[in-house]
Amino acid sequence: MNKLLSAPIKEVSQKIYDNAVRPSEICKASVKLASVVKPLNAYITVTSDAAREQAVAADERQQKNSLLGRLDGIPVAIKDNYCVKGEPTTCASRMLANFSPGYNATVYERLRTQGAVLIGKTNLDEFAMGSGTVDSLYGPTKNLWGSEVMSQFYSNGSESSRATTRKLRSKNAWRIAGGSSGGSAVAVATGTCYAALGSDTGGSTRNPASYCGLVGLKPTYGLVSRYGLIPLLNSMDVPGILTRTVDDAVLILNAIAGPDQADSTTVRREYAPITLPETIDVRNLRIGIPKEYGIEGISKETEECWEKVSRLLEEAGANIVPVSLPHTDYSIVCYSVLNRCDVASNLACYDGIEYGHRADEWSSAHELYKKTRSEGFNDVVKGRILVGNYFLLAENYEKYFVKAMKMRRLIAQDFDVLWDSDVDLLLTPTTLTEAPSYDEFVQLDNQTQCLIQDHCTQPANMAGLPAINVPINLSREGLPLSLQLMAPLFHEQRLLTVAKWIEQAVQFPRLKLKNSCLLE
Repeated sequence: MNKLLSAPIKEVSQKIYDNAVRPSEICKASVKLASVVKPLNAYITVTSDAAREQAVAADERQQKNSLLGRLDGIPVAIKDNYCVKGEPTTCASRMLANFSPGYNATVYERLRTQGAVLIGKTNLDEFAMGSGTVDSLYGPTKNLWGSEVMSQFYSNGSESSRATTRKLRSKNAWRIAGGSSGGSAVAVATGTCYAALGSDTGGSTRNPASYCGLVGLKPTYGLVSRYGLIPLLNSMDVPGILTRTVDDAVLILNAIAGPDQADSTTVRREYAPITLPETIDVRNLRIGIPKEYGIEGISKETEECWEKVSRLLEEAGANIVPVSLPHTDYSIVCYSVLNRCDVASNLACYDGIEYGHRADEWSSAHELYKKTRSEGFNDVVKGRILVGNYFLLAENYEKYFVKAMKMRRLIAQDFDVLWDSDVDLLLTPTTLTEAPSYDEFVQLDNQTQCLIQDHCTQPANMAGLPAINVPINLSREGLPLSLQLMAPLFHEQRLLTVAKWIEQAVQFPRLKLKNSCLLE
């Protein structure tokens, strides 16, 4: 069973179809493993009862030869800002600590339609406002890589990785998982599930994927329904997918993509499922290398990683061309303004009256609102609300919000110019370095860290583009280094095909459970 928990979905699914393993056995092992890796704090809620019930139903379909597809009986996890009927949906905030919705998010409903088994709801920065999964009501999520849990129960055959674990342990330090979907990333990296949903507003799926050595896919805005995803920034939020392989990401995307009557922002055309070829030809593809992404602060190893993959693609026949996205430097400031404006608007509904946390205050409605919001939100969230309201004041609206919207159009046009000049894809770093330690990360405040961590990822959200993180190799410290691909709108087929080619070319070392971690 240990080996099976580290396997790709396709392999596990085939064993289910061949009656070589029961879904309930996989579920039992996944739930047990979730307890083993609990010190990493990947989950806010392990939905063990629901998982067992769903797995037993998959057992029955298996016995009747009526399985629902390749995801039937496959354990998955969902970030705790997606609504799941009857289960806590907290957004890692005191404001929603006791909230259980009466409906399912569309993406979860579609996974369930194909028989996927929900193992749990994963940790995040409060209301997804962060890039480290360190600002959660339930405590930070720790990266598996370089942790004591990794040294005890996992192996990838890397001496540098084991040395890093010893060094970090001696310093009493640990690496961040990235954010805000860090819990989903660690859930997949540990093998407690085969795939997890995150959300991606400025990089919140790709960033933790980069730090945790995973594939992290942000689809085109509008390709996947946001219904049931508690919003951060309505015009940029996209459900994200975290898996161990590109093929697994395709399986999840095919399950959840497509129009949704409950979400007016989804495209109104049928989704054509993606199939990736086993043999991939990258000859004559034009892949752009934008100079603006090689900024100050990028590590030497990340640059070497970028150069290595560029060289591999060129040797395989792709055309590697230097390109420019001239408004990139303005993108993060523009994003920060728009983010705070939407936060101020979206979180106005949390007033202690309809649902969520309510303060013990009865003197007046005004005092109730004030005390409820003061108690319910952490300082990061309150800061963004206050700044957003300032930007939206009548005397500031044109100066901040309208100007940011105009700049967003220029940023999107930068990409359009490249696509019109026959550039097929862009290759960039995802994060500037390997995962920093918690001690290093918290030396800077939340806003400053987001400005650094989102630099390479948020322009894709500004333009609505599909983007994917692909793990490449290990740093000298034994930690994952990754790169990002971006494609034109709705060109997921091209994006995922080249991502798979890179995956096959670099052969990133996958973590496997040791035999000492017996789950049978």
